[in-house]
Amino acid sequence: MAKGGSGYLGFSWIVSLILAIFFITNIILGIVIRVQKGKLLLAILNFFLAPIFYVVDLVSIIMNKSLKWLV
Repeated sequence: MAKGGSGYLGFSWIVSLILAIFFITNIILGIVIRVQKGKLLLAILNFFLAPIFYVVDLVSIIMNKSLKWLV
């Protein structure tokens, strides 16, 4: 793990990118991150609107090297 990683759970960018590519890990980790940040409504929406959040999180990881949108 890289120090100061800002992707999923502090992992480095490349590990976060690999986790974001897989649909199920993207959704599970997206929900976990949103709950940790206190965004319960977004966590619930992430569960029900998973395909939309999947694309948004994937693009966010690729472009910003972290989850910045909808978090």
